[in-house]
Amino acid sequence: MGSKGKGSRMRFQPGASSMMKQMQELQAQILQAQEELAQETVTVSVGGAVTVVMDGQQQVRAVTIHPDAVDPNEIDLLQDMIVTAMNEALKKSRELADQKMASFTGPLRMAGLM
Repeated sequence: MGSKGKGSRMRFQPGASSMMKQMQELQAQILQAQEELAQETVTVSVGGAVTVVMDGQQQVRAVTIHPDAVDPNEIDLLQDMIVTAMNEALKKSRELADQKMASFTGPLRMAGLM
């Protein structure tokens, strides 16, 4: 029979608490980077007719359409410009997020985890 109480104690490996502290610090840094991404924006304009502003978390902040771009006979062109502007803004926003998060995800990518 084993003694009661001794087996219920959690045994940490040497350095486990240091590793846990580093993980908590990394988590705080990632949260701060995500908050910063929510405040940073990218702006894309297609021909000066359509402008899209998107933040670093891929949320559209604004879409502006120049009045001269609104022609009932050219709705297809306007729709194409909106799609182009949205896709380009999304691409730039993702690039911004990748740059911001690279310091956190880089080691994981090198290890083949991403």
